Amino acid sequence: MKEDKDLEFLAFCKNEDLQILVDYLTTDKDGKKRYWETLTKSNAYLQCYPDHLTSMWEDIANEFQLFGGNTIANCIRKTGVTYRTILFDVCNRMKVNYNKNASIEMIEEYLLQKILTDSLEQMTAEDMKKLVDEMNIKTQTPTKQGMTIALQMAIRNGGFAPYKMAVIVANAVAQTLLGRGLSLALNAGLTKYISVFAGPIGWLVTVLWTLVDVAGPAYRVTIPSVIQIIYMRRRSQMLLE
Repeated sequence: MKEDKDLEFLAFCKNEDLQILVDYLTTDKDGKKRYWETLTKSNAYLQCYPDHLTSMWEDIANEFQLFGGNTIANCIRKTGVTYRTILFDVCNRMKVNYNKNASIEMIEEYLLQKILTDSLEQMTAEDMKKLVDEMNIKTQTPTKQGMTIALQMAIRNGGFAPYKMAVIVANAVAQTLLGRGLSLALNAGLTKYISVFAGPIGWLVTVLWTLVDVAGPAYRVTIPSVIQIIYMRRRSQMLLE
């Protein structure tokens, strides 16, 4: 594993959250093993999957770094690239506006905001109205365009806390790609947000997956993996507060 302080927190994550990350790294959309993955062939995987994944967090991080790096270079140096480099690459691919000098947490937040605001365009007016009412957002133009603008502003101005954004996005991506969501207890309000956003984000993921086939299949691994890592970081921070 390439030394990476932004991934060291994985050692303290819940096993079920790490399992979603491992499944993104090792299996494709049909549940078959990825051609380039090496994790399932390791002794650590055979001994630890699926119930003791914290014991092999460094192997998981290394596999993620390898997918994010240049294949030829990896063959030479046997290591990948840092999480920060992969995060930049994912943000560029998804056309996120961010400052490279910002903190990891801030750049991650920009990525989540972009996914949420893009998914609004796929919402029905009924779902959008439900979301506007739940968030108690006032808008003078109750049209879909007016509500979209109001919700986009609410997301960017703190209407969604970072943890809430991470849960909504990571759960929708896991449901779309793995057929199962995150394993955690949610309050009623957050459950409603998840149900409203699940379809639009799932649609966004489906379209994106079609595009990344052209850009490079590694994005099928790095994009969902980054989203899961963002969620796990937010959850770890919540537990420390």
